[in-house]
Parts: sequence; structure tokens; C-alpha cells
Amino acid sequence: MREAKTMKEMQQEIDDYISQFKTGYFSPLAQLARLTEEVGELAREVNHHYGEKLKKSDELPKTISEELGDVLIVAIIMANSLDIDLTEVFNENMQKFHNRDSHRFERYDDDNHLEEMIEEEG
Repeated sequence: MREAKTMKEMQQEIDDYISQFKTGYFSPLAQLARLTEEVGELAREVNHHYGEKLKKSDELPKTISEELGDVLIVAIIMANSLDIDLTEVFNENMQKFHNRDSHRFERYDDDNHLEEMIEEEG
């Protein structure tokens, strides 16, 4: 089994790969089109597995993980071309989720959480 890579290492590996070609990174608009295409392919696979739409008999088998992997790669490519550090973005977004959504959904520990809120208000 391969050793897990950090997001920074994944971004660097993709940059190293793309940097060997004269074409380099495509424009942000072209990358967004590609990302949209890959998300559509992911949606199609999810629909085949969990929805009512069956695959055509001549369609090649693909997996949700394969399509999700394509989405990830294209997102990393887009981030690289725009000089976005995805580790930093991830950390910022998780902080936002923790702050914004801490009381948004029912939690497993809601009974204890409710008691803490009442104590804080009281």
C-alpha cells in the first residue's frame, strides 16, 4: 500500500506533471468547464448506483470512486493554476464550518450540548 500524501504533496505532484508539457495549465474558464464535466460524470455514476437510471448495455463500467478521483484531480489542477494552497483553504473552511454550523444540525451529544447551552445562558 502506498504512503498517504498530504494535499501539498498532491498539489506538487500534479504541478510537476503538468510542468513537463509546453501547454501548461489551461485557462480558469477551460478548467471550470472540465470540472463541470467531471462532476456530471460523477452525478451519472451516482444516479446509476443509487437512482432509477440503469446503465446502457454498451456503457463501460466506471465507479463512483473513479469519478470522484477525477473531480479531485481537476480541482487540484485548477487550484494550482490559480496559486491556491488547498491545505490552507481546507483549514479556513473547516474553521468556518465549526463556527457557523456548530448548532445547525442535531448532534449525537445533543443532550449534553443542550445542558451546556442552558448553563452558559443562565
